[in-house]
Amino acid sequence: MTPFQQRLEMFSDPKFSESSIAFDMRMNGGGVTLATPARIFTSILVVRWDDFCSAVSQKQEHKVDIEELRTFVEVADAGGITAAAARLGVAKSIVSRRLIKLEAELGVQLLARTTRGANLTEAGATFRDYADRVCNEMDIARETLLPAGELRGRMRVAAPLSFGPTHFAPVLAEMASRHPKLHIQTCYSDQFVDLIAGGYDCAIRLGHLADSNLVARRVGPVHGSLVASPTYIATHGAPQTLDELIDHEALMQGTETWQLMDGNEVVAIRPQGRFKADNGIALVAAALAGLGIGYLPVALTRPHLASGALVTVMPQHPSKPAGAYVVRPPGQHPTRKIRVLTEMLTEYFSRSPDFDLGKPQP
Repeated sequence: MTPFQQRLEMFSDPKFSESSIAFDMRMNGGGVTLATPARIFTSILVVRWDDFCSAVSQKQEHKVDIEELRTFVEVADAGGITAAAARLGVAKSIVSRRLIKLEAELGVQLLARTTRGANLTEAGATFRDYADRVCNEMDIARETLLPAGELRGRMRVAAPLSFGPTHFAPVLAEMASRHPKLHIQTCYSDQFVDLIAGGYDCAIRLGHLADSNLVARRVGPVHGSLVASPTYIATHGAPQTLDELIDHEALMQGTETWQLMDGNEVVAIRPQGRFKADNGIALVAAALAGLGIGYLPVALTRPHLASGALVTVMPQHPSKPAGAYVVRPPGQHPTRKIRVLTEMLTEYFSRSPDFDLGKPQP
């Protein structure tokens, strides 16, 4: 069977719309021509659609909108229309209309709708990868054609809840102000989300990164220390050694290990405690209430240390140096949007007193 050939033919088109790029799919003897309005690009993308040839009627002309392809990819990855609509920031009815139009234009059923969501048909599973590739190529083309410094499109970011609203939201807001055609959607959670399954472009993560296939770029340092309230110290005393620390009430996220420095050596401590929370701000509140000793970032405890509401415990054993990172799914190159966010966060960390190299004051 003659394979489909995709050729990206660039030419000027007075009907070009920034928000919706239409292209023709002409299936003549196994050829598919994608026409987009740009003379700058002369590259030709050739891919094989052998598995999909039998599913699409040939010798017909179809007009497919890039937003229809992008919507289909989001529904396929999210597993349903509701989740895809949330990702795209549009109404469910718009998603449904785009899908119906795309299937009508292609002449095949791409998704099997159920009460629990939408499942890919055999044709849809084959088409999904090629649709995603076209969307990615179009994003790269748009980025290349944009004036220097201008950003547009969508960017979905995952950020920690403990720091995000207070420390990272202003950076993202500034980015949106500088680039009025860029749509930013941020999800704040202290749980690590699956970037690929969640459809995120990138995430801001703090601490010590676990091994993964994600691509990470360090944007700044994160310092932590052991802290407690004067009330707790007056009642229970202050531990002087790492062995004594184990006998104290610890404020914890779960069953984590505290990594502390003993000179140049990293020592792992497994603390015990009755108060646990998956949020750093909640643990700060517990420390202020005198419930125990917390292993917390200086960015959250600095004002309380300055006021005397908290004091540093065992300053001779600071936390193992950690960092803040922008992580993204694996790929050849980060998009310009991610590069700009990374640069802005790097600048923010360099001038923020909450993340400088200074030691917290007891």
